[in-house]
Formats: sequence, C-alpha cells, structure tokens
Amino acid sequence: MSASQIPAAAVATGDDVPTLLVKIFGKDRPGITAGLFDTLAAFAVDVIDIEQIVTRGRITLCALVTAPVGGGATEGGLRATVHSWAESMHLQTEIISGLGDNRPRGVGRSHVTVLGHPLTAESTAAIAARITDTGGNIDRIFRLAKYPVTAVEFAVSGTDTEKLRTTLATESAALGVDVAVVAAGLQRRAQRLVVMDVDSTLIQDEVIELFAAHAGCEAEVAEVTTRAMRGELDFEESLHERVALLAGLDASVVEKVRAEVRLTPGARTLIRTLKRLGFQVGVVSGGFTQVTDDLRERLGLDFASANTLEIVDGKLTGRVTGEIVDREGKARLLRRFAAEAGVPLAQTVAIGDGANDLDMLNAAGLGVAFNAKPLVREAAHTAVNVPFLDTVLYLLGVTREEVEAANTHE
Repeated sequence: MSASQIPAAAVATGDDVPTLLVKIFGKDRPGITAGLFDTLAAFAVDVIDIEQIVTRGRITLCALVTAPVGGGATEGGLRATVHSWAESMHLQTEIISGLGDNRPRGVGRSHVTVLGHPLTAESTAAIAARITDTGGNIDRIFRLAKYPVTAVEFAVSGTDTEKLRTTLATESAALGVDVAVVAAGLQRRAQRLVVMDVDSTLIQDEVIELFAAHAGCEAEVAEVTTRAMRGELDFEESLHERVALLAGLDASVVEKVRAEVRLTPGARTLIRTLKRLGFQVGVVSGGFTQVTDDLRERLGLDFASANTLEIVDGKLTGRVTGEIVDREGKARLLRRFAAEAGVPLAQTVAIGDGANDLDMLNAAGLGVAFNAKPLVREAAHTAVNVPFLDTVLYLLGVTREEVEAANTHE
C-alpha cells in the first residue's frame, strides 16, 4: 500500500485527530464485543485502542475510535445509535469526545507483582500510594492468580525500576505481603535460566540432617546448620564439622535418605511449567551429589551441582571430595550454568533461603528469597513468604491459567 492509499486518519499520529472513547458496562454475555463494533462499523470509524475486562460476570469494554468524518455520518448519529444498541442489550454506555490517542506512557517501565495470602484492601492501597510517591503511574492492573495465593500485577511507568524496588521492599515487609519489581521489556518473556538452592527451597528438608538422623547425631548437626544459615559460621568450616560426624555410616543409607526427601509444595509444578515454557532449570546445593543427582534425574533438571560425600569400602569417611559448593561457589556455578545455557546473567533467576545463597541471589537478574532468614530477605531483590514454590512463576508474569494449561496433559 502506498502512502497515498493509507486513510488520512491512519496517517495522522498527532493529538489533533478527533476521537471518541466508547465505554460499555453491564452483565457479560456472548456477542457484546462483536455487537458494539458492528454498530460502529456503520460509521466507518477506525479503531485506535481496545481494552476489555470481565470481573465476576460484569463486562467493561472500552474502544477508542476516530470520530466519523463525511459520508453523512455524524458524531451525534454515532452517539444515538450506540446508546440505542446498548439499551437493547441492557447495557450502560458512556461516550467521551477528545483528541488523539492515549497519552504516551512515561519512561521507566516496570512490572510490580504483589502476592497476598490474603491480599487486603489496606495493603493494596499502601502499595499503590508508594508507587505514586516514587513518581510512578499505574497504567494497568490485572490478576495473575487467585490460588494458592492472590497475585496481581501492576504495570507502572514514569519511575526508575531500582527506586521502585527499594521503596516497595520496605513497604511490603511492613505490610506482610510479597512484592517483586522487574523492568518491563522483551527480556521478561525471553528464554531464561532458573537456578535454585535445594535444602529448604526445592525440598523441605536439610539433607545433612537426614543423614545425621541415621548416624544418631541429628541435634549436633542441626545446631551447626542453623548457625551457618544465619551467617554466624563460615560455611566450609561448618560443612567439614558436620560431615565429620557422619564418619562410619554405611553407604546403604544413601538410598534411605533419597526416599525420605520431601519436595516443597509446588516444586514439581514450578519445574514442569518452566520446562514447558522453554526455560532451563538447575540446582546448586551445599548438600550432596548423592541426593542432587537423584533429584536431577527424577525432575528432569538441566543442571545440578553439590558437594560429594566420600565413600570408601562401603562407608562414609566423614569427608567431602571435589570442589566445595559454598556461598561463592553457588554464584560461580550460576555463572557457569548461564554460560553453558547461552543465557545472559540478566535473564537468570536464582531462588534460595540461606546466607550462603546471597551471592547467587545478587548475581542473578532476579534473586528470590524463598521463606528465607531475615538477613536474606533484606538483601534479595524480592522475597516470597508463602509455602508454595510455584508462586515464583507469578513473579515471572506467568498466570495461574497458563500454569494449568501447561500441566493439563499430565
């Protein structure tokens, strides 16, 4: 089509083109959208924008169209005809005259995801107010999920993403809701890599404590583990101290521990959905390959790395072999996995709960503290404090309906 063939209304992109905002409200039923545009078609108008939402069976439909020009069609005639059609459909309508398209969204665009269990009006008001305080404008809000938590997303423009993240992190902690802020853009939907911790993240247990229970030293190991996760002990020292307590344990206990491992609620759904969306998924653990290798096979993970318990003559020696996976090691492995997957670090997501996950969480494009210690919640990009691992999907903009569709054929 040459420029001379393009309609004048389509060529005009400024604010001087007369337009009409047609708003329809009422009980939803099939045929409303088609009926409205059939009615508008008689006036040869062009569609500039459309938005429609249905909430509890009530429809709100907005159409921004050019005002009728020539051919005997008038704005008054359009108004009368649309009002008559709406009345016949038992709907309400409002038509507002104006000029041009919607005003451009401000620079600095972000997605703000809010998780509540429940999500209260008070917390929603506070989040919206803090967005305004940063100079941001809420352009759109929609629900991502209604269970197992309520998840809503705010599309925000006009403010810096990091500024917004910092402001809302403080507010969310005070309100008891989880808030994630990520920059808008194609990267959010780009193929990514998700790497997560294992103990108390992918699984509900601390693997070394499962081994310790068989060795009769569970209390001693648990005490050292707690201090290490709080950041009070050097992880490598604490690892060697705990593993030494397992010396002499029969290697047959490995199969027993594998059988005792309990996945976190939503773990299978998270991994299965990510894989079907084209993500690669890995785990890094301060635990042991004797368990993570089994999880990799069972869950179809792309990457897995952990410490390795030394076994000699069918007995645990109380030592570990190979590269130590500690706080720095987890971040190093995240970078290694990203390089192997061909994914920029900006498109990676890391999930963890302990102090030894902090370097990994900060290195990732999005670091998620999952039911984490206070130190970790404060340092991570965002925190999730509900016991369902698949809620992380909502932070990536995946809706509950998309999750269910991805898992329909199980």
